[in-house]
Amino acid sequence: MNRLVKMIGCLLLAYSLQAQSNIELYPTNWFVGMKWNKVQLIVRNTTTDFSNAKLSVNYAGVQLIKVHSFENKKYVALDLLISPTAKPGKVKIQIADSDSVASIAWELKPRRIGMGKTYAQGVSAKDFIYLLMPDRFSNGDTSNDQLVAYTDKVVNRKDPIKRHGGDLQGVTNNLDYLNNLGVTAIWMTPVLENDMPLQSEQAGMMAGYHGYWFTNHYAIDKRLGGENAYKKLIDAAHAKGIKIIQDAVYNHVGNEHWMYKDAPAKDWINHWPTYTNTNHRDEAIFDAMGNAADKKVMLDGWFVPHLPDINQRNPYVANFLIQHALWTVEEFGIDGWRVDTYKYCDELFLNNVNAALEKDFPTISIFGEAVANTVAGSAYFTRNNMQVAFKHNAQGTTDFPLSYAMMDAINKPFGWTEGVNKLYMTLSQDLLYKAPEKNCIFLDNHDMERFVSMIGSDMNKYKMGMNLLLTLRGIPQLYYGTELWMKNFKDPNDGMVRLDFPGGFPNDEKDKRLASGRNQTENTAFNYVKTLANFRKNNTALQTGKMMQWLPNDGLYVYFRYDQGSTVMVVLNTANKEKTLSLSNYGERTKGFNAYTDVITGQKGGVTMQLSAMESRVVLLTK
Repeated sequence: MNRLVKMIGCLLLAYSLQAQSNIELYPTNWFVGMKWNKVQLIVRNTTTDFSNAKLSVNYAGVQLIKVHSFENKKYVALDLLISPTAKPGKVKIQIADSDSVASIAWELKPRRIGMGKTYAQGVSAKDFIYLLMPDRFSNGDTSNDQLVAYTDKVVNRKDPIKRHGGDLQGVTNNLDYLNNLGVTAIWMTPVLENDMPLQSEQAGMMAGYHGYWFTNHYAIDKRLGGENAYKKLIDAAHAKGIKIIQDAVYNHVGNEHWMYKDAPAKDWINHWPTYTNTNHRDEAIFDAMGNAADKKVMLDGWFVPHLPDINQRNPYVANFLIQHALWTVEEFGIDGWRVDTYKYCDELFLNNVNAALEKDFPTISIFGEAVANTVAGSAYFTRNNMQVAFKHNAQGTTDFPLSYAMMDAINKPFGWTEGVNKLYMTLSQDLLYKAPEKNCIFLDNHDMERFVSMIGSDMNKYKMGMNLLLTLRGIPQLYYGTELWMKNFKDPNDGMVRLDFPGGFPNDEKDKRLASGRNQTENTAFNYVKTLANFRKNNTALQTGKMMQWLPNDGLYVYFRYDQGSTVMVVLNTANKEKTLSLSNYGERTKGFNAYTDVITGQKGGVTMQLSAMESRVVLLTK
């Protein structure tokens, strides 16, 4: 009898182990005490289907409300209600059919401690963001460069559109460098698993080195180091006072993702009779005179043939994406989100995911990427003061109109609406935003020509750009290597503006993280950013102070950042001739001040200031 019991036990264990190896759960685990306590658990059987299966849950404080089936019988969805009294532990999910009974474990974890202090801190105008691409920044662990488990095993640093081997350990190794530069937050391009083969794009056979081709939401790419390396990086960054921003992609997945390749139902993806590309026109969404056809192409059209467009109007898809966002914050302890391709997503879904994140993590920050052509278009995708049919709730956006205006101020001659007047006019439209200071501002990023190339490698223009970036309202973001004078155009492809960080890889000829590895121009650029960024780190006027600007006059543009503690004056002479100004010309802000100190050089001056052609200065007013 005992022998029979043992045999039955062994068979049940075998069934259980087989079930666990074939079953995938999304989300992979959850947390007690979450406000999002109605979890929709997607159960996927990779080898067979659930046609005749009955699923049940047996755990104190967890109730199975409903089981949903799909047209693809390899999937079911379980609606679980997690009571506030539920304790951390392993939830037993039993799967029974006519032939077997098996169980799988789904873990409930305790919540993190320290929200707003040690994680989910949010980024604000007090921060200085450094944008980097892990594959191109630094290779801290060469053992994960090529892994048998992945389809793409090519690592070739000589090819700008292949993987180069950078990873999360490389970022961890450079935290002191970034801290010294004055950085307080790191935004990395996506770190989720991208198990995609090389794809044919205009540039050639391209790898997913950039991270935007997700194939598994619940895995960190092992070529970057995997989950442990990500947790190690976040903990190390937090210990040094540096926050981590994760890059979300709700709009699309890679075509090797089960969501497309083995979808629970056809309507998880936006399908078309023939391939249809998005029109990229954000105006089609908010144009009061627009039409439904243009809007549909904008929202449901695909980026490229290998990036299926996700249907966020499907409630199961929406729940999957929202729960992944919540899970990520709690599982890894990130501090904020940058949301890729924001304007291409269903609008109601975007509001729902933002609201869910803010409900469970009130201190989190979110800014969406909306490549808008106008200030009105940019403001539309965030909290705004406009009377529009749909009101977005995003805290901020990537401020493309301001980026374009800064470049016009630096590069174009003064005119009625050109040059520095374009910058003045753009800022004057801040009245459209609820909180323009929550916008992320930048001179370039991974999708743009590099800033140093756009200004023709002109040091005066470089300094002018840094002065604007680090003193205007908003959250400044610097693209990796700009502090080292890295330059290039997207010719012949995007990879040329995503070249390797010099010194981050084994056997690099020069290590430009060190002053000894940089030439004079590179040291001048680095020290300028470092000095201004560290001044900003300790100056409340530049972080949270008010701003007042004066009408540009023949290429001369003056504005102030001020609070009760200090007044900072920023002066740009964009003209091709010398200019002299007096503090008395700006009496509304300079009254009571009779001197200044140059923030960069420490040079002191009186009530007048002389600027050479294309010179700009940041000065602290003194009495």
